[in-house]
Amino acid sequence: MPDSQQTIILFDGVCNFCDASVNFVIKRDKRGYFRFAPLQEPKGGEIARKYGIDPERLDTFVLIENGRAYRKSAGALRVARRLGGLYMLAFAVIAVPAFIRDFFYDWFARHRYRWFGKKDACMVPSPEVRDRFLTDDPLETTPPV
Repeated sequence: MPDSQQTIILFDGVCNFCDASVNFVIKRDKRGYFRFAPLQEPKGGEIARKYGIDPERLDTFVLIENGRAYRKSAGALRVARRLGGLYMLAFAVIAVPAFIRDFFYDWFARHRYRWFGKKDACMVPSPEVRDRFLTDDPLETTPPV
């Protein structure tokens, strides 16, 4: 399926908080709606550039949905809405102006490595969810490192 028809979460693959967030989404996304790509990997960088996002700037969370990129709080809130249940109530925060939401988002993003740490390499997805991670080669049998 082409990237433009998938719902993709682009994330900082070495950030422990980001990794935990992706695992949080995977656990609750029972329908397998979301696909994932670390910004540090070639495929994640390619998708980011396609939407005018610099993959070297790891201070943002990006949701690609219906051919449109949602960054920072807008992306995170749209993910919460898709998870359903009580998580979808978080989408009400979308009523707060983006400059206010993103002020807090940016503040948190600046501190996330200090608070949660970072890894030397991107996460390696488990075999059960490996097919939900986008790679450069759809026939690749080993996950990106």
